[in-house]
Amino acid sequence: MEPVTLTTDRLVLRPVGPQDTDAVHAAAQDPDIQRWTTIPSPYLPEHARSFTEQLAPEGWANRSMFTFGVFLPDHTLTGLLSLTMRSLGTAEVGFWATKEHRGHGYTTEATLTASRWAFTHLAVDRVEWRAEVGNTASRAVAEHAGFTLEGTLRSAINNKGVRRDCWVASLLPSDLGLPSAAPYVPAAPPLPGPARP
Repeated sequence: MEPVTLTTDRLVLRPVGPQDTDAVHAAAQDPDIQRWTTIPSPYLPEHARSFTEQLAPEGWANRSMFTFGVFLPDHTLTGLLSLTMRSLGTAEVGFWATKEHRGHGYTTEATLTASRWAFTHLAVDRVEWRAEVGNTASRAVAEHAGFTLEGTLRSAINNKGVRRDCWVASLLPSDLGLPSAAPYVPAAPPLPGPARP
């Protein structure tokens, strides 16, 4: 698939490339990014080079992972966001924000923009968010973007060789007022039962 660029009033979401290697490497030195994401730690220049020159472009080419750099109009990197195809009609969103650009709503805005694009251009019917239990900053982004928290999955994330529990939430096209690519029949609410003591 040919890479695309998405824009909002405040942001430009575009594929990363070799020109972004240094900015990605510098941002990923943040201990919080290394702690809460599955990137290598320590994060070396060759990791950033491999990501911007090979992994990110290959994801677009084989339609497995759509990675966007999240930039201000002046080309300042505020973070990264990826949509990884997990199964038919389901993509998982992952993101991190540079330390100096947290708290401005950029990641929430980017998540909504990328999710809307996935719903309307990729036949995605569910965008899933997962984060290790305790990553409250990531959870706040998901909640602000309108994701519905669905629960905790035990031992569902492997972060640097350690299995950890994670939260899971989802965003559906209907949450953004968009039609689904495939019919969706939600579960019926449970029938009222007898009162319990």
